[in-house]
Amino acid sequence: MVALPGSEALTGIFYIVAQSLLIPVLAALLISLLYAILQAGGIFSEYSSRITTSVNEIEKLLNDISEAGTHESIQESVDKSNIPQSHKDIVAKVIANTNLDKVSNVAFARKLIEVEEVKAAKTLEKTDIIAKIGPAIGLMGTLIPMGPGLAALGAGDINTLAQNLMVAFDAAIIGLAAASVAFVISRIRRRWYEDRLANLDTITESVVEVLYNAKKKTIDIL
Repeated sequence: MVALPGSEALTGIFYIVAQSLLIPVLAALLISLLYAILQAGGIFSEYSSRITTSVNEIEKLLNDISEAGTHESIQESVDKSNIPQSHKDIVAKVIANTNLDKVSNVAFARKLIEVEEVKAAKTLEKTDIIAKIGPAIGLMGTLIPMGPGLAALGAGDINTLAQNLMVAFDAAIIGLAAASVAFVISRIRRRWYEDRLANLDTITESVVEVLYNAKKKTIDIL
């Protein structure tokens, strides 16, 4: 088979570029695995400290908010409830801005919730990335050593072939392990955060509605 002019130089460049990626790829795999392990420990810590609010507790809080007649009583009901402190702070900001019209306060409440959503997204971002690109990096770490390994096989150098195959298989295993751990962590956290944000949305909507109904009644009486 006749080689095309310049093909040897081009394939040589490809080989050099591919082999130069081996160390960065292996380093990325190691960092991904270590980060996934750290996050696995972090999720246990988060589980032990997180506040879970049942449907019955949300129902009781909504009833308390509906029965409250003043800003202070609404805030008191929220402070006594079993919701995260960050959610109590958001409700306090909503109550403090009742000087705004209802549409503006609803928009403000939505903005506060969006800030919480962004925080949750940033927390999930890194493990989501590892879960998606971990197998791809592992595949790169598998294929890159195969070139020198096949060349060693052609030259009859079994030891070099064995070493390159070990690197290839280890890269695949580490990539899959990091991606699997990161995927599980992201799924668990996403479920937690979606539940918390849904509760926050329900509570703030109820607070705004009760506040402006009370405000309207006061205006009607006057």
